[in-house]
Amino acid sequence: MNSALWVSKTGLAAQDMRMTTISNNLANVSTAGFKKDRVVFEDLFYQVQRQPGAQADELNQVPSGIQVGTGVRVNGTQKIFTEGNYETSGNALDVAITGQGFFQIENPDGEILYSRNGQFQLNAESLMVNANGLPLLQNIAVPENAMSVTIGRDGTVTATVAGQAEPVELGQILTANFVNPAGLEALGGNLFRATAASGEAIEGIPGEDALGALQQNTIEGSNVSVVDEMVSMIAVQRAYEMNAKVVSAADEMLRFINQSL
Repeated sequence: MNSALWVSKTGLAAQDMRMTTISNNLANVSTAGFKKDRVVFEDLFYQVQRQPGAQADELNQVPSGIQVGTGVRVNGTQKIFTEGNYETSGNALDVAITGQGFFQIENPDGEILYSRNGQFQLNAESLMVNANGLPLLQNIAVPENAMSVTIGRDGTVTATVAGQAEPVELGQILTANFVNPAGLEALGGNLFRATAASGEAIEGIPGEDALGALQQNTIEGSNVSVVDEMVSMIAVQRAYEMNAKVVSAADEMLRFINQSL
């Protein structure tokens, strides 16, 4: 069987995976806190028919060998944790991290998850929760008679309560960072889970060390660039077409051999 068929087949599969990733990026262009993915490729093993540097004769060596590649494969997908565009909102519970860091979200089973989406709301117990009803790890509760809520750049949450002249401190939002954020496991719902690749979470006060400060009344949008993704999509289409043409050309060669023999 013509090996070009199998090589081009791996190219088609790889470009199909890249197109799937691009489509997911574009689908989430309006998702708050979304981080785009990119596909990492690697070439497959080589069939070495003549080793580079082999002896051509008693005195001379060949300058290059014969190494035939067998295609390409997807080595992994990587999250790109650059900052998205920041948009001002009128909601006091909308908070964005201006820099590195993640909000800590508590699962019903007590597991700590991480998110860049700071669109918080209040549940029936007046706790600050995300859109799926999962609370912040710090369990910050806003009094029912609170007239306004202020979230400082260091995560300190205070409220102006009816009948009290001084603001009441409700708690402090802490954020966490990782040595390798790209190693986090994406769970959907704007949530990530720590893995062995990401390393342990490093918790701290927003604005200190390498952690970004918080910005109230602000939403961090997706970091997907529509223009970049459209250009990548065109490149994928052309690469897919070229691999398909190789399949067609290899088929024509095989048909010629069959008809000639």
